[in-house]
Amino acid sequence: MKTLVTTLLALAIAGGALAWGGWSLYQDFLATPVQLEEDRVVYRVPEGATIRGVAHELADRGWIRSRFLFTMHAYESEQQNALKAGEYALEAGMKPPELLARLTSGQSIQFPVTIVPGMTFREALAAVEDAEVFDTALTDLSDAEILERLGIEAQHPEGWLYPDTYLFDRDATDVEILTRAYQRMRDVLDEEWAARSDGLPIDTPYEALILASIVEKETGRAGERPRIAGVFTRRLEQGMKLQTDPTIIYGLGDEFDGDITREHLRRETPYNTYVIPALPPTPIALPGRAAIHAVLHPADGDELFFVARGDGSHYFSATLEEHNCAVRHYQLSQPCADLREEAAGEPEAPAADDPETAAADA
Repeated sequence: MKTLVTTLLALAIAGGALAWGGWSLYQDFLATPVQLEEDRVVYRVPEGATIRGVAHELADRGWIRSRFLFTMHAYESEQQNALKAGEYALEAGMKPPELLARLTSGQSIQFPVTIVPGMTFREALAAVEDAEVFDTALTDLSDAEILERLGIEAQHPEGWLYPDTYLFDRDATDVEILTRAYQRMRDVLDEEWAARSDGLPIDTPYEALILASIVEKETGRAGERPRIAGVFTRRLEQGMKLQTDPTIIYGLGDEFDGDITREHLRRETPYNTYVIPALPPTPIALPGRAAIHAVLHPADGDELFFVARGDGSHYFSATLEEHNCAVRHYQLSQPCADLREEAAGEPEAPAADDPETAAADA
């Protein structure tokens, strides 16, 4: 009997020692930094990955010592079903709990795509393709097919993407990216339209988008946008043609070679605002919020003309006589003593062509 008790006691002690040894081994595993080949590596969790599959791969790469203990930790911490697909940056010195927390955080590496104010819809589509990390399927489709894929209920895609820098996981689709940019534009346009000034000569948010795209192309100077919007607003109110070069350029498309000719100015196209006494039928670019805000809150005044001064800013005139004087002075380098003194000091920024210059110089 004494022998049996002694044996059972020995077995209990051995089992306890074994259990303690296993727990100690587990704690040592959790405290030991992962072994990466470099200070920073990228690991991708594919869609549908399991914790056991990821543990096997990490162990096969030599980053962790035990796939069993890594899986055990996932279950112990109730993260066995918490993996998030994506690419993750792993750093030397991370310990297995930190590694697992990273792979379940959803904070994957994201890649930027920038849509610049003033880009056209097709240029924005090309920017997505040029990023080379996204899946693209829209490039070769017609405008109508793209609108259908994006679920945009419009006749033309131009103007409907909000300029911004967007972040997406690798292999995001151009449909996902442009859909987000479209929804962002809808939200911004709705917000700005709801807070618009009274008495504007535009009747719909879409007309505001059209006019904002013209303002966006006319100047890159923030302080000039409301003033230019004021010029176009007064022209619309008085039934004057907008006479803005960017609309002609947009209407010419690939035919435009850098010069607007007299023939271009006389050609009857839907986008030739030297001919049509109204807005063009669609936006001509992707306007930012500042341009949209400007056309919905145009600056007061009596100015009806503006001309590029050659430094990125414009000279504004209330009469045709003063404007022609400004054209001679700033575009033809001919002295003109009748110009008013205008305060300079707007921030430096590139500006587009003046709406009257082509008519005066072509």
